[in-house]
Amino acid sequence: MNPLKVILASASPRRRQFLAALGIGHCATQADIDETPLPGEKAEALAARLARSKARGVADLLPVHQHPALIIGADTVVALAGELLGKPADAADATRMLVALRGRVHQVHSALAVVRVDGKVQEQRVVVNTTHVTMRAYTDTEIAAYIATGDPLDKAGAYAIQHRGFDPVARLDGCPSGVMGLPAADLRGLLSHFGVAVDCPLAGVCQRLTGLACCQIDSPAGG
Repeated sequence: MNPLKVILASASPRRRQFLAALGIGHCATQADIDETPLPGEKAEALAARLARSKARGVADLLPVHQHPALIIGADTVVALAGELLGKPADAADATRMLVALRGRVHQVHSALAVVRVDGKVQEQRVVVNTTHVTMRAYTDTEIAAYIATGDPLDKAGAYAIQHRGFDPVARLDGCPSGVMGLPAADLRGLLSHFGVAVDCPLAGVCQRLTGLACCQIDSPAGG
């Protein structure tokens, strides 16, 4: 049994799905933070700052009777030629993003922050995972049909790699689970540092949830 309570500082169903599939018992809550980029802030720095802010925001409000605990914060930033692509404001904005991404390479930066709190914050660690994604040359008709499903409207960059009806990705260099918002190998390494074991093999979980081959060859938990 893991010695610490694990709390996910996110309402994302996809992140909760990954934690559950990896056998990580947890509860979830959400921190209310301002996600506006700072002037001139790079995508990697933004992702790291927001992941840390989410974790610290939950840690600062956590009742003492729930200590000790590990708080996991996560944030994903999509960048195309230096432009940050967040969640689309509406269908027209989603169309704009998908047209801009079509046939091009962009980067997905997913940050994880893990904070240990016991009376006060004892330790925190942050990692940023970057994956290069090449989109296929989907048609305007395919874009319209995908947007009509409503799926793009709550996703950074207006797409999900795992959507089987749209299948937007032609090539992915890096971590598929990172593109979904929770780089599994990085999470396992962070939790291992804090004494929380993840014994479930990563590759099978990653492939099942993303529909793509895992970037990791399964190694012993913590590796």
